[in-house]
Amino acid sequence: MTTLRKLRLGAFVQATGHHIAAWRHPDAQIDAGLNLKHYQAITRTAERGLFDAIFLADSPSLEATGNPDALKRNGKLAKFEPVTLFASLAAVTEHIGFVATASTTYEQPYTLARKFASLDWLSDGRAAWNVVTTGNENAAGNFGYDAHPDHAERYERAEEFVDVVKGLWDSWEDDAFIRDRESGIYFDPDKLHTLNHSGKHLKVRGPLNVGRPPQGHPVIVQAGASEDGRELAAKTAEVIFTAWQTREEAQAFYADVKGRLPKYGRRPDELLIMPGVFPVVGRTDEEAQEKYEFLQSLIHPDTAWGILKTRYKGVDLSGYSLDDPAPLPPTDTNGGKSRLLLVTDLIAREQPTLRQLVYAVATARGHRTIVGSPTSITDQLEDWFVHHAADGFNIMPPILPTGLDDFVELVVPELQRRGLFRTEYEGRTLRENLGLARPENRHALARRQSLAA
Repeated sequence: MTTLRKLRLGAFVQATGHHIAAWRHPDAQIDAGLNLKHYQAITRTAERGLFDAIFLADSPSLEATGNPDALKRNGKLAKFEPVTLFASLAAVTEHIGFVATASTTYEQPYTLARKFASLDWLSDGRAAWNVVTTGNENAAGNFGYDAHPDHAERYERAEEFVDVVKGLWDSWEDDAFIRDRESGIYFDPDKLHTLNHSGKHLKVRGPLNVGRPPQGHPVIVQAGASEDGRELAAKTAEVIFTAWQTREEAQAFYADVKGRLPKYGRRPDELLIMPGVFPVVGRTDEEAQEKYEFLQSLIHPDTAWGILKTRYKGVDLSGYSLDDPAPLPPTDTNGGKSRLLLVTDLIAREQPTLRQLVYAVATARGHRTIVGSPTSITDQLEDWFVHHAADGFNIMPPILPTGLDDFVELVVPELQRRGLFRTEYEGRTLRENLGLARPENRHALARRQSLAA
C-alpha cells in the first residue's frame, strides 16, 4: 500500500536485548552493556536500516535488593550512561539520532541543558531528550533523599523543569556569534540572555555556557501514559514512546493525546506517537515461533519469581505455583503508574497463569510482542499505522545484535516495498528526518513580533 505518510522507526536497545534472559542466548553479545564496539555495530546497523534514532532507557539507580538468586541472574544491571555513550557514537555515524533518557527528579536543569546542548553540537543536530520523572523509588537514596517524591509532585516539577531547560537552550540567539577578527568582536551581547527563573521547584539564573543547539532545541521525547504523563506530553513532547497491547487501546491513546494539543496551540503533526514493539522475526512464521519458544526456555525459575515479585510488591506469593491463575496486582503505587496499568489490563483481559504472565513481561515488559515472518510483522505494523494507532514504532530487539539484524534485513525492505518507510534520509538533523519544525529562539521571536506590531 502506497501512502504519502511515512512511519518512523526508533531502535530501542538494551545491551544484550530486551528479553529478560537475552544474555544467555548464544547469539547475544554477552558483555554488551560495557562494550563500545557492540554499540557501534548495532548503531551502524540501525543507520543502514534508515532508522530515525537509537533510544536508550536509563535510571539513576540500581535495584540490587530482593531475592539474591534472582538478582545474580540479571544481565541488565551494568551499562553505560546514555549521553556519554551517544557522544562517542555520534563520531562514527552521520544520520541516525540519539534519544537519551534523563531524569527531571534527580538531575539539575542547568547541567542537563548543558549536556544535551553539547550532544546536539557533537552530533551535528541529532540529539533528543527522553524526559522522565523516574519511577524507581530506589533512586531517592542515591541523591540524599529519604523518600521518593510523590507522583503528582514529580510531574509538577517536570513541567517546570522542561520550561527551564528550553529557556536555557535559548540563552544565545542563533546569530549571536560574530567572531570578527578585524574588529575584535566575538559575539553580540544583545543576543545573550539571562534566564533568571524563580519558580515553585527550581531557581536557575543562567545563561547557558553552550551556544544554541543546532536543532534549536534537541527533540523532546516523553514516555508516560498516566493522566499526568499525557498532559505533560501534550504540552511539551514532540515524540511519545508508549506501550499498548491492542490496536483499540493504542487508537484511544493516540486520539486522546492528540486531542489535547489545541489548548497548547499545537497541531497533531507536531507530536509523533511511537508504541514499543518486540518483534521476533523469522523467514517463516514457524521459524519465528521456534525462536520465540527458545528464548522463553532460557528463563530460569528464580528469574521468573523475581519478575513476579517486582509486579506484586507487598504481596505474599509463597502459596502460589507458576501454573496458578495470576491475581491482580496492587493498584496503589508511587512508581510507574502506566506500566502497572498495562500489566493489570493484560491480566484482566487474558486471565493468564503466573507463568504466562512471566512470559509476557519477560519479553517486552508490557509492550506488544509480535512473532512471525517479515510479511506477517509488516502486516501488523501497517495495520496500526494506517488506522491511526501509531505514527511509527520503537523497535525492541529481543536479542542483540541478531534481533536488530533480522529486522533491518527482512522487515525494512518489506516496509519500503509497500511505500510505508523511507528509502533515504530526508535531512541531516533528527528534526528534519522526523518532520518536526525547528523552534525559533524565543528572544528573536519576541523582537520580530515587537517590530511587526
